[in-house]
Amino acid sequence: MAQPITAHAEVPGIEGEGANFPPFDVNTFGSQLLWLAITFAVLYLLMSRVIVPRLSGILEDRRSRIAGDLRIAAESKARAEEAGEAYEKALAEARGRAQALAQETRDKLAAETAEKRAALEAELARNLADAEARITAGKEKAMGNVEAIASDAAAAIVERLTGQAPARDAVATAVGKAMAQ
Repeated sequence: MAQPITAHAEVPGIEGEGANFPPFDVNTFGSQLLWLAITFAVLYLLMSRVIVPRLSGILEDRRSRIAGDLRIAAESKARAEEAGEAYEKALAEARGRAQALAQETRDKLAAETAEKRAALEAELARNLADAEARITAGKEKAMGNVEAIASDAAAAIVERLTGQAPARDAVATAVGKAMAQ
């Protein structure tokens, strides 16, 4: 069975009747409070003189390390931005040089093409003039032979129609008169 709990509880297993649990014993409150004050003072002094300064040092060290890291990060960011600007500038210069080189190459190729075209046109003009000269010479040669061919054809026609061969001189004279008209 359970025993009722009172302000002066008895500790089981302690010999003697009426033995109270020491923290609840009113007679020991004064000494307990004294030791509480002494323990609190010692712990307070230990905390304020040893532990708090160490923690403050650790926190200050962390603050300074974080500030240093932020400063380094800001410097790195500035260097990265400068490098990016330098890269963009170099890229723009390279594009400009590439465009200038491409334009120079186009101009050079256009000049070479114009020279080749002019040389080819001159050669074609020479070939055309030579061909026209050959055609004119062939035409003149052919025209020179036309009179002889016409005389032979006229003599052959007259001989076939009449049965007699005409005189060569008469045929040549008649063909010459016909060609003159």
